[in-house]
Amino acid sequence: MNRHMIIRKHFRFTGRVQGVGFRYRAKYAANGMGITGWAKNEYDGSVEMEAQGTEEAINMMLVMINKSDYIVIDSIESRQIPLEEHESAFYVR
Repeated sequence: MNRHMIIRKHFRFTGRVQGVGFRYRAKYAANGMGITGWAKNEYDGSVEMEAQGTEEAINMMLVMINKSDYIVIDSIESRQIPLEEHESAFYVR
């Protein structure tokens, strides 16, 4: 896969991921990396996120999220999904 190719991934994070700034840290990281998508809290305590950008940028975004002293990610589920053609920013839902 070309490392500059745009992809979109859906993520589900579990652990200490709510009430610790996860979604806003994701937004900050996404804005700095040119990534579009969204992050939202789920009722079961997990966070769901979709991120669209290069694979390299998405991986760097995950590293930036994980650098927080407050966020503790126990597991990450991810899968590649179709691109959203007209998305222009990263949103906190």
